[in-house]
Amino acid sequence: MRFLAGLLLGIGLLSAASAQAADYPLLPDQQLVGVVDRLQARYEDTLADLADAYGFGFNEMQAANPGVDAWLPGEGTLIRLPGQHVLPDGPRSGIVINLPEYRMYFYPDGDERVSTWPVGIGREGWSSPIGQTRVLRKEANPSWYPPQSIREEHAAAGDPLPSVVPPGPDNPMGPFKMNLAMSGYVIHGTNKSFGIGMRVSHGCFRMNNQDVTELFPQVPVGTPVTIVNQPYKLGVSNGRLYLEVHTPLDEHGLPSVLDKQAAIQQLLQERRELVGGFRLDWQKIRDLVFAEEGVPGVIGEPYGSI
Repeated sequence: MRFLAGLLLGIGLLSAASAQAADYPLLPDQQLVGVVDRLQARYEDTLADLADAYGFGFNEMQAANPGVDAWLPGEGTLIRLPGQHVLPDGPRSGIVINLPEYRMYFYPDGDERVSTWPVGIGREGWSSPIGQTRVLRKEANPSWYPPQSIREEHAAAGDPLPSVVPPGPDNPMGPFKMNLAMSGYVIHGTNKSFGIGMRVSHGCFRMNNQDVTELFPQVPVGTPVTIVNQPYKLGVSNGRLYLEVHTPLDEHGLPSVLDKQAAIQQLLQERRELVGGFRLDWQKIRDLVFAEEGVPGVIGEPYGSI
């Protein structure tokens, strides 16, 4: 495991080959992990290429780099790598997936660390579920048996599917799959890495093959899985209060039209035991909520500080 990945990335030494995993030692009360880094794009770079190389999803790279052309950033353009994360509010046990973040967190049993990877989630009409479940069974080199609904969808598009797709490079399940105790929902690899960190699946959770290959042997059958919808995350680090904002998703997996001001007010009220000791910067809160860049920002300083 690469415990120093965040540190090395922060000082610009992390290579693309070693950047897929993001593993961090974790103190009991720690609420933020990782660092935000920047690099200069080469002429041939795209945000999709950089996301794949440095262990991010496409949507989070786009959000973190507003105004940058995703397909031709341009030679020398400064690209932000959103490698800092406020940990989701909830249990630090097993697998936690935050849908608006398109990101999975894994807390190994008995090990004081957290690993995190980008994931693809369900697209419109095939939304991913929310709630508590567990890993029901695991399978290496799985075959894919397309459900009738998916076969009908492909047939209508002129792309008929066979009743079974054997293991191999054409199998959309990738090299490993983990069935959840929610009928039809699976964590698996993919033969289409571009969909990582996007709303592309039929409700399942899609990982890069390298990532699922790392995760698979660490996850026993019965591992708890918590799926949450937290577009706004609060955390304290070094005595300062941080807010991380992602585009909210509705129950169909689409960008939500919720009242953002009311939503952030409700969150601050619900987490008043966390925020009560801080002087809040409401302008910064509004800026972060409006921008939805997915990068934590300081919104509160302790009372009495200058």
